[in-house]
Amino acid sequence: MYVYDEYDQRIIEDRVKQFRDQTRRYLAGELSEEEFRPLRLQNGLYIQRFAPMLRVAVPYGQLNARQARMLAKIARDYDKGYAHISTRQNVQYNWPALEDIPDILAELATVQMHAIQTSGNCLRNVTTDQFAGVAADELVDPRPWCEIVRQWTTFHPEFAYLPRKFKIAVIGSEHDRAAMRTHDVGLQIVRDAAGQTAFRVFVGGGQGRLPYLAQEIASAVPGEQILAYLTAILRAYNLLGRRDNIHKARIKILVASLGIDAFREEVERHFAALAHEDLRVAEEERARIAAYFQPPVYEALPVVSARLETAKRLNPELARFVRTNLRAHRQDGYAAVVISLKPLDGVPGDITASQMDAVAELAARYSLDEVRAAYEQNLVLPHVKLDDVHALWSALRQAGLATANADLATDIIACPGLDYCSLANARSIPVAQALSRQLADPDHQEAIGPVRINISGCINACGHHHVGHIGVLGVDRKGEEYYQITVGGSPDEQATLGEIVGRSLPADEVAPAIGRVLGRYVQIRREGERFIDTVRRLGADPFRAAIYEVTDAAA
Repeated sequence: MYVYDEYDQRIIEDRVKQFRDQTRRYLAGELSEEEFRPLRLQNGLYIQRFAPMLRVAVPYGQLNARQARMLAKIARDYDKGYAHISTRQNVQYNWPALEDIPDILAELATVQMHAIQTSGNCLRNVTTDQFAGVAADELVDPRPWCEIVRQWTTFHPEFAYLPRKFKIAVIGSEHDRAAMRTHDVGLQIVRDAAGQTAFRVFVGGGQGRLPYLAQEIASAVPGEQILAYLTAILRAYNLLGRRDNIHKARIKILVASLGIDAFREEVERHFAALAHEDLRVAEEERARIAAYFQPPVYEALPVVSARLETAKRLNPELARFVRTNLRAHRQDGYAAVVISLKPLDGVPGDITASQMDAVAELAARYSLDEVRAAYEQNLVLPHVKLDDVHALWSALRQAGLATANADLATDIIACPGLDYCSLANARSIPVAQALSRQLADPDHQEAIGPVRINISGCINACGHHHVGHIGVLGVDRKGEEYYQITVGGSPDEQATLGEIVGRSLPADEVAPAIGRVLGRYVQIRREGERFIDTVRRLGADPFRAAIYEVTDAAA
């Protein structure tokens, strides 16, 4: 992983000193709330419903054991003993005291972490596939390019006050595991006609009140020109994006209003006017960054682990965990292991300080000192020997982290909702917990197969309900919480927005309704057909009928 040099370290230490003084002046009454707001946002600090919320950057989702231990320490010393993993691979704390934030940032700086540009109308943390560098289907490891983009975005003077926030995702495979087309800009690494690294560029994605999927603006931007092309996109947006209406300020609205062809012309105009040499990604610089991401030294191991196969035969629960939570690795004898943060009746994405300490220890012992934060609000140990899976699973069980449900129905993505967020209209967590209980039977979950359920507590869509195979949106109806259901969304390379199936339901009817949807799917699917495949084949009507047949009969 990338290691800070002296310049990097000085930047974040200077920012801590700066924010410490700004916080002191605010608490002393020398800065007004209006003056302090942009300063705290630049340092990842929100004011939520009951307390501040601090969002810590985890660039492209990658952590080492030392950093994970620090995250655990902060949860224990400054919060209520837990942290939350977000859909953009960041870590959030929901209960820090404002006066403690400078101390938290100072402790983060000691392990090369920060909260810079995790909020505000700026270029946000760059995200990628949680299996980057180990996925068997990967064309190029995207992490060096994520780091190049990250360094370009940090403290970029021209793009510090954009019309609205701006998010970039980079993938290196045809299969999109980073929800690239829900981002303001998505970058997919491809090969150009000469076989050189290039980028397929998508622009104008975003969810919220008006959801859009990003559209292709360029098919093969040469790698050395990608920062210039991104600059052209940001410059067009900065100049033309609306600043008079917060609901229409995202680049998705600009692209939709102009049309992709007109926006492309605008970008090309800026691209032609740039001083390209100043923005060129030189091969020696790309190689310097890539050197930080060289594959670790793996042992030469057989494809199949006799030790693991024997343990699976003797232990059905271990066998289930292997089926659900292990992912193929490009190196024989290894696997990437998903640590689900979705236990029965749990809060999706939450992890306690003691559990984070356990993950740090297991990463050091079994995963070559690496752990990843995932889009699905889980963690991943990316380099586990198959021979070690049984021992790892036993340790995870002891820590309460061995839930065998990755990518299954109870692996629910959910925002914090009204339990924490000042913007929310409805609670997300109790609905997720009710679904967890409704669908708890592990045999039933495996029989259903892969399905993505996403829950948002308001139209801002932080739970990505628009692209859930089944989406749930909380709405306020005259002071009561109701939930709208969508079917058929997908965040991957076949990205689609879900279709609203009908009227909203009260909270206690959501889990039974989704249970009926999945039951109907099992009845009508074809052999080997995933839930999303069945929806694409038949449309939403069979599932609409399943949702409302009971409630209509009762009425």
